[in-house]
Amino acid sequence: MPNYKLYYYNMRGRAEPTRLLFKVAEVDFEDKRLAFEEWAEMKSAGKAPFDQLPLLEVDGKMLAQSIAIARFVANEVGLAPSSSLQKAQADMICDGCMDFATKLFSPAIEKDEARKAQLEEEAKAATPVYLKYFEDILRSNNGGKGFFVGDKLTYADINLFNLINHAFAEGKPVLPDELNSFPLLAEHYKRVMDVPNIKKWMEERPLSDM
Repeated sequence: MPNYKLYYYNMRGRAEPTRLLFKVAEVDFEDKRLAFEEWAEMKSAGKAPFDQLPLLEVDGKMLAQSIAIARFVANEVGLAPSSSLQKAQADMICDGCMDFATKLFSPAIEKDEARKAQLEEEAKAATPVYLKYFEDILRSNNGGKGFFVGDKLTYADINLFNLINHAFAEGKPVLPDELNSFPLLAEHYKRVMDVPNIKKWMEERPLSDM
């Protein structure tokens, strides 16, 4: 088994889907939470391919880009689908999550107050639209009674669960109100949250605002 070291800030953020994958699979990794001074030193040393976090070090090789990292880990630990078509379906869910996340989190980094208010309204309007997209896709696989791809938990399920939990539940093990109008998606969210190793990690992971 390779040695895995995951570098990120002391928060959930973009590293959390990868942490969840390792935890579900019970694969050891070093969860290296960097102080900003440590990150500055690491970046100045040229260790980050795109000068950004997260990073995953695998036997001395450094991987960047959060989605690429999560997909790699999913393949390594058995949480990716088996066929190319099913992997593309899982990737579709993850890319949709990125589009949704852009809508949800853009207001937080906007400096202009008028533009910020506009982005907040756009995020509010986009939320039921995206949740319906995801529920319709879920329904197309086994009537929505299982997972997004095939008949097992994959990185697609974990990625969407993490996004909804982060955006609407502040990382807490609760069902967000935003899912009240989407019963299949609510059941799926609870199904993923009740995976024993996910439930355990949510109870013991370091508290953070993000």
